Amino acid sequence: MQARTVRPELAQARADGMHNIGEAARLSGVSAKMIRHYESIGLLPQAARTFAGYRIYSETDLHRLRFIKRARSLGFPIKQIETLLELWDDRERSSAEVKRMALAHAEELGRKIEDMQAMQRTLEQLARRCQGDGRPDCPILDDLAGSSPPR
Repeated sequence: MQARTVRPELAQARADGMHNIGEAARLSGVSAKMIRHYESIGLLPQAARTFAGYRIYSETDLHRLRFIKRARSLGFPIKQIETLLELWDDRERSSAEVKRMALAHAEELGRKIEDMQAMQRTLEQLARRCQGDGRPDCPILDDLAGSSPPR
């Protein structure tokens, strides 16, 4: 079996503290596919490239990826993450806009939670009305169809 060799330009990039996409994915917790996606939509600057065309990422890039991942884990949509990144990059900004965005997002999450809890209650009520036996009568399906069972 032939030993795997590291291309000199990639080796130099690594020596300079840069990471290939696989390493960037592992270190940031963001998949390589999503890293490429974030580059394509502009959330992450286009990666530097080695002479051979391999993408390489700096510690700054990894920090930005971790920021994006955390914002996604809090449910922020991509457009809001874009705005948050702009605010993060602007060292002259005030925190008021960031706070406003966070509170608005929390309020939206609260509405979604209420909606989901209402869906849960409805499904539980329908399930209680369903016999769950071998008969074809099913209040759940009747409700989904928007009709009452024939009498």
